[in-house]
Parts: sequence; C-alpha cells; structure tokens
Amino acid sequence: MTEAAISQGLESRAAIERQLRQYLGVTRVIWLRNGIAGDDTHGHVDDIARFVAEDTVVAAWESVRNDANYAPLRENHDLLRAAGLRVLRLPMPAPLHFAGRRLPASYANFYIANGLVLAPTFNDPNDRGALTVLAKAFPDRVVTGINATELIWGLGALHCMTQQQPAAR
Repeated sequence: MTEAAISQGLESRAAIERQLRQYLGVTRVIWLRNGIAGDDTHGHVDDIARFVAEDTVVAAWESVRNDANYAPLRENHDLLRAAGLRVLRLPMPAPLHFAGRRLPASYANFYIANGLVLAPTFNDPNDRGALTVLAKAFPDRVVTGINATELIWGLGALHCMTQQQPAAR
C-alpha cells in the first residue's frame, strides 16, 4: 500500500506495520508514495516494484519526461535506493487506454512460478527490454512473455489474476 492510500484513510501506517509484523514477521517496511497512472487501487506494489532477491528490487521506470508516471516512479527509485536496496530499472510500456481511461499497464505485474517467470507484454517496443531485465534478475528461471493487452482492461495483469489457494484438508 502506498502513502496515497494511507492519506485517503484506508488504514493507518502504524496499523499496517503492526499487522505485517504480527502475521508475516516483517522487521522493516519501506513506504512508496504513489502508484502508476490508471491504477484503481491507490498504488498496489505489484505494479511498481517487486523483490527479485533479498537486497534487490525491479522497479517500474518511465523515461518519457511528460508522462504522468515520470516523477512518481523516480521518487520510488530514490526511496528504494535510500533504503539500501539495489534497484533495477524496469521500463514502462507506452500508455494504454480503454474507453477513454488510462490502464495500469506495467511489466512489474509478473508472476513467479517454479522455474518460471510469466511476464506481461503489451505489443510494445519496451516488451523486449523488460523481458531482458527480468531474465537478468531471474537467471535460474525461464522468463516467458504473455500478451496482457486484453487482461489489463480489467485493471490488472498476471500477478493480479494469480492468487494463492488454501491447501486441501
């Protein structure tokens, strides 16, 4: 959750950190300030930054200066580096729109499986660069691009549509 969600009163920062410590054993929380344009969740981290190793994250990076994501994603990079993490730049695809609305297309919405990483692609020139960054971040896994152009119409991609299932009893 980002600071944008906190400012909208969805949950207090202290309450979230307390729950993360209690349920997951978290010892440190790094707060990013904003999600990407078009995100209806106030900034779910699976669209902006993902751990790929204990000390390394891939983080969405916008290189087009006049894009709405340019400044917020740079700020996220700065916050992650200030937290002592190695940050790999994961390019953003060109903006996608549906019914007049910008969609939250991001290569960070990948899914990690056994021996495999499924990464969203968008028929975009940055697809190859994003897959290359992920392949370097996951040298022991096969990185496979999955066209997520139609999935993103639902405001999510591969990571969003994969959820844990409870063990059978």
